[in-house]
Amino acid sequence: MTLSLILQGALVVAGLAVAGFCHLLARRLRKLNDLETGLGGAIAVMAAEIARLEAALAAAQAGATTATDGLAREIEKAKSERAYWALQQQFLPQAAAPARPLRRRRLKEAGHA
Repeated sequence: MTLSLILQGALVVAGLAVAGFCHLLARRLRKLNDLETGLGGAIAVMAAEIARLEAALAAAQAGATTATDGLAREIEKAKSERAYWALQQQFLPQAAAPARPLRRRRLKEAGHA
């Protein structure tokens, strides 16, 4: 056996070892990128959840904006009503309270029947 033949044998063995290692890496990478069980599936689920949460956030923001606008309108309405009431209290004379409370007379059913 010559040195050349030994080196060629070593290269064949090393090449087979590298080919086996590449096959192992390829299988692991395929499993990692599997869309149902691997990292690819987790990324797909997370992307779907992010889209769902973004839609929910947009709906919540729209609802909050609508509520804020409605509340602002109600506050302005209350302020104007309060100002109107203050003006009425300032310029209208106070109504005199009756000396005694007014009562209705009860009709006697036996007398008018």
